[in-house]
Amino acid sequence: MYERSIKDPAGFWSEIADAFYWKEKWNPSEVCSENLDVSKGPVHISWFKGGKTNICYNAVDRNVEAGSGDKIAMYWEGNEPGQDGKLTYSELLEKVCQLANYLKSVGVGKGDAVIIYLPMLLELPIAMLACARIGAVHSVVFAGFSADSLAQRIVDCKPKLVLTCNAVKRGPKPILLKDIVDAALVESEKNGFSVGICLTYENQSVMKRQDTKWQVGRDVWWQDVVTNFPTKCDVEWVDAEDPLFLLYTSGSTGKPKTPNYPDAGRCWDIVDKYKVSIFYTAPTLVRSLMRDGDEYVTRYSRKSLRVLGSVGEPINPSAWRWFYNVVGDSKCPISDTWWQTETGGFMMTPLPGAWPQKPGSATFPFFGVQPVIVDEKGQEIEGECSGYLCIKKSWPGAFRTLYGDHDRYETTYFKPFAGYYFTGDGCSRDKDGYHWLTGRVDDVINVSGHRIGTAEVESALVSHPQCAEAAVVGVEHEVKGQGIYAFVTLVDGVPYSEELRKSLIAKVRTQIGAFAAPDRIHWAPGLPKTRSGKIMRRILRKIAAKQLDELGDISTLADPGVVDQLIALKDC
Repeated sequence: MYERSIKDPAGFWSEIADAFYWKEKWNPSEVCSENLDVSKGPVHISWFKGGKTNICYNAVDRNVEAGSGDKIAMYWEGNEPGQDGKLTYSELLEKVCQLANYLKSVGVGKGDAVIIYLPMLLELPIAMLACARIGAVHSVVFAGFSADSLAQRIVDCKPKLVLTCNAVKRGPKPILLKDIVDAALVESEKNGFSVGICLTYENQSVMKRQDTKWQVGRDVWWQDVVTNFPTKCDVEWVDAEDPLFLLYTSGSTGKPKTPNYPDAGRCWDIVDKYKVSIFYTAPTLVRSLMRDGDEYVTRYSRKSLRVLGSVGEPINPSAWRWFYNVVGDSKCPISDTWWQTETGGFMMTPLPGAWPQKPGSATFPFFGVQPVIVDEKGQEIEGECSGYLCIKKSWPGAFRTLYGDHDRYETTYFKPFAGYYFTGDGCSRDKDGYHWLTGRVDDVINVSGHRIGTAEVESALVSHPQCAEAAVVGVEHEVKGQGIYAFVTLVDGVPYSEELRKSLIAKVRTQIGAFAAPDRIHWAPGLPKTRSGKIMRRILRKIAAKQLDELGDISTLADPGVVDQLIALKDC
């Protein structure tokens, strides 16, 4: 099947696409058009151009029409235990249509942008689907980003409307989202763009409307207007190459704090409650849960789990084994997936049961994906090797451009190695053909001529039984060129000590070699993490280099307070 997806991608993906509803079919002789080589002209990628379809119709209407209207489409779990909700496909369709009709009534149409600044409420997917139904382009912004970050996105994509709610709770802490939106709209207006409507959902369990700041003429309550619109809305049929959404990454997307409210067993309580069969998360959450202790996991049955998944960064072997042995009771395969925001879907992933697993390996490419490892000159390397990970040929989910900046799109992703999509990641391939992601290429440290990925050193550190998490960056070294600076978070209850520092360094020496031994270990109560499951090494580099006046905006971190803690401990 994989071989066919490579030899006949047009035929393979056409068969997949045939499973969806198309108002008009694409030209079968022009399934794909691409140029990934900047020396041959502008980079472009298109699939199924000319075909007319609609994502909302395929996701919702088709299920209702097939007789599944009474089946549950979505479950919702709130902040407080026992606070939950659900929607059938029929209920979802009605709510989507009501919002879509409202959007049309205020002038939102095909190609218009809508910013969605909502927390994890059922109204979030409803809003996304409503935009898709009428051909509008939605941009979901994580609810909690600073007003400045939100304002930047507003000015960039120029939305007709911003969707938000008045407030949300994260654990015991209320977040006043509407206040953040208000400040962002003031800032965007200063920068030359004014938003006419702010549609606000009243999240009554957190904040009453009378306590919400309000601008008459701009602000509108969702509950007051949307529910008055018809529950049927015509579908806007769009071209396969029309934009569906804008997604801003820029290093400030991030992963929420561990779901540990009211305690560290919340994830497994949810698994048992809904009989969850697939649990997909990031290694940073796995390591955090591992640090909390096995008892929070084993008090729940988790018998419904069939597959575990990991995403966001390479998962170190010790976290992999804990995930497999404790969470999965040694019976659930782990899909350690590798993909990117830019790729639109999996690029490498183990297929459960298809081949033996190797802890920490992303294994083999997904259907239609042709990964290659190249050297610094862009030459493909065969067999067992290490180098730069690139992708040969396009695939349907690939992003088409950077919004408003196609030149940067070409420069960043296609100029480094002509003819390939450059992922920005380093990769090793072992003698069995398994792929091992070594982290971002800019996370490679050159120590006395030895090139070593930060992920490799981090993996060695966290294999120490008293190390819960580690992040490694390079710093200038007058002798070695670059030195290795390690931020280390210990298992709860373990005190910092000189003996432990030496033990950690010895662990790295034993697993990798003396050249990889950290020059400095910085004790870290926590690490600055992004909400996509990554560690913000940019901030760690600045702390390590003592460039504290160059930290930049830290408001979008999951916990900005971690930075102050690290600075306070930098001389310890």
